[in-house]
Amino acid sequence: MEHVAAAAIIDAHGRVTGWSEGARVLTGYSAEEAVGRPAADLLAEEVSSRTLTERTGFVMLRHRAGHPVPVTLTACPVLGPDGEATGFAVTTERPRDPEATLAGQAFEQASMSMSVFDTRQRYLRLNDAACRVMGVPEEALLGRHFPETVEDAVHSRGFNSNLRQVTETGRPVRYESFTGAPALNREHAWSIEMWPVRDPAGEVTGVALAAFDSSEQYWARQRLALLNEAAAAIGTTLDVVRTAEELIELLVPGYADFASVDLLEWVLGPDEPPPVPDGEIMMRRVAHGSVTEGTPEAAVHLGETDIYPPFSPPARALRSGRAILSQAGEPDFMRWVAERNTRAPGGRPYRRGVHSMLAVPLRARGTTLGVVVGIRIGAVDDYGADDAILAEELASRAAVCIDNARRFARERTTALALQHSLLPRGLPGQAAVEVAHRYLPSGSLAGIGGDWFDVIPLSGSRVALVVGDVVGHGIPSSATMGRLCMAVRTLADVDLPPDELLTHLDDLVTHLAAYDGGEDVAELGATCLYAVYDPVARRLTAAAAGHPAPAVVLPDGTARLIRMTPGPPLGVGGLPFEATELELPEGAVVALYTDGLIEDRDRDVDRATAEMCRALVAPVDSLDDLCDTVLKAVLPEEPSDDVALLLARTRVLGTDQVATWDVHPDPALVAATRQAATDQLTAWGLDEAAFVTELVVSELVTNAIRYGEPPIQLRLIRDRSLICEVSDGSSTSPHLRRAHAYDEGGRGLLLVAQLTQRWGSRQTSNGKTIWAEQPLPPL
Repeated sequence: MEHVAAAAIIDAHGRVTGWSEGARVLTGYSAEEAVGRPAADLLAEEVSSRTLTERTGFVMLRHRAGHPVPVTLTACPVLGPDGEATGFAVTTERPRDPEATLAGQAFEQASMSMSVFDTRQRYLRLNDAACRVMGVPEEALLGRHFPETVEDAVHSRGFNSNLRQVTETGRPVRYESFTGAPALNREHAWSIEMWPVRDPAGEVTGVALAAFDSSEQYWARQRLALLNEAAAAIGTTLDVVRTAEELIELLVPGYADFASVDLLEWVLGPDEPPPVPDGEIMMRRVAHGSVTEGTPEAAVHLGETDIYPPFSPPARALRSGRAILSQAGEPDFMRWVAERNTRAPGGRPYRRGVHSMLAVPLRARGTTLGVVVGIRIGAVDDYGADDAILAEELASRAAVCIDNARRFARERTTALALQHSLLPRGLPGQAAVEVAHRYLPSGSLAGIGGDWFDVIPLSGSRVALVVGDVVGHGIPSSATMGRLCMAVRTLADVDLPPDELLTHLDDLVTHLAAYDGGEDVAELGATCLYAVYDPVARRLTAAAAGHPAPAVVLPDGTARLIRMTPGPPLGVGGLPFEATELELPEGAVVALYTDGLIEDRDRDVDRATAEMCRALVAPVDSLDDLCDTVLKAVLPEEPSDDVALLLARTRVLGTDQVATWDVHPDPALVAATRQAATDQLTAWGLDEAAFVTELVVSELVTNAIRYGEPPIQLRLIRDRSLICEVSDGSSTSPHLRRAHAYDEGGRGLLLVAQLTQRWGSRQTSNGKTIWAEQPLPPL
């Protein structure tokens, strides 16, 4: 269409006397409406003094429809016969005439959005890119106030505020904005720069801006931030389900409107990973989340299993080992959504509008554990290739954390089973003490520790009470605990005193460290408390190797720690252990425990020890109840270490259960000693045991007179079994040997061993004691 010029004639009085067709197109006023009117009526704002002086410049006209029309106006005087100006011929430039200059063409064709505003935030110019963003031609925006052209939102108000700031301060502004645009169906990130436009006098006459679409960089930063957040947010616990929940919390709502994590069945159990099947795949739902409260989109409830057909995106992701993108309109996608609607029709309204799905396998160390699924319903954008890359990275990190949690749970279960197999299940019958115990494995990430305890019957109705703690956690710690537990039982069978037993145990730990590849002794170190209670003498003898001292509760209701000389932990070597001995009344309670009961990062040891002593004197019905009371009073809600607690209430064997004779070292008196023992059995009502007892007493006393040294003593103890003990001043231990056909001796101990339930010897401070036990006849 041929261009029609916009021109007008204005007389010396400022009235319009001529009006062109171009002027009508530009302003909407016809010649009849414009001619005769004051020209000022056609202005939207006053003309600047500079424009009046120079007779050219920017002028804002008012369109007949009411909106302003910016134009560049030029006024030429019309001269009369006398050369005086009788009026002005006014012309305007067409607003969107093709740019004639290279600079103008560069502005129009720039790839970034560029615009020019006047000082009142009204559009003066827009390039083609800006028009595409706004979705309207330049003519629809020129002269309009910016807030009139956009929705009233935070980003729009911020944009307008920055325009005003540049006008008022005259300083450029640079900032970033994440927002949409009228012509764009998704949110974009913009890097915006605004700067003032000045006239030759330096006054601000407008504001120019350039907006660069930085969405790709923005989303790259967002993906990097999400990966950084994943490194801190996923795997905070060594719990498989909690790790899956942390992944869901990371994905929803920023990355997905709905997300789920399904794991293969073997991941949640002790089994080894089987190969992924080619057909249908069964998985268990362990976590899911949604932007809608209650997660109504889920077709599978938490903890339930689901069968995934081969065509489903999760099954395809598992088999291929890579992310599977599915969009609305694809046959398999629509088939999958229909299958979900059939399985859980109640969630159908919440699945309406689902348009994109991303299924990513959870793979760690070459093993497939399950699949994570992300679905977009309300979000505008479909998942793309960049999303798949990000999802695979997130899934890889989460899978390693899940696999770590699975391995930890498996190792914890193994260590706990190993430890339980080594700890005493049913404490052996003995009359010296009444016992109760508790063992609480740690729930911390460090794993099961090496805490242990034991109750070992000894000869002479005595009993050994043991607690120990191996350095470290996990299966190695439990295995070392088992070694030490068996070693203590072996050394206890030799009936060594507590301080000597710990010395031998210390040597054993040092040797274990040397034999196990030269490990640091501290890595195999341990603490131990070994105590022996004698119900006849009513004495407790204890020695400690780096272990907390036991507490004792007396019948008068007072509790205190036993004063002991602390020895070094096992494995240090070269330092002595000292035993502490004290007399206990009948009914006293001895508490042995590991350091997990009183020590913690956030607790004061002295305060925890005082709390334990207060709890030990609480009135309860039984020792079992007292165990529970102590643990409840002293332990925090989540102990950071294993705890072993062993309580023993002392009993006493009275004079009516023990008979003692000093034996003169004369073989002629053996018969009298034997008769005294027989008379005592009669007094106890144990005549049925007299025959065997006579033989045992005769053999042991004779051997003591023949091979031992004075003083010699015979003692009978009536407990759960009948115990015969003969002590002498010699430290030489007897040995069983096979007597030949013509030997006159050597059959005595063999006879004792065959007639009694068990026999043995123990070293004493004055020599040795040979003992033999025989079962009592049933009552």
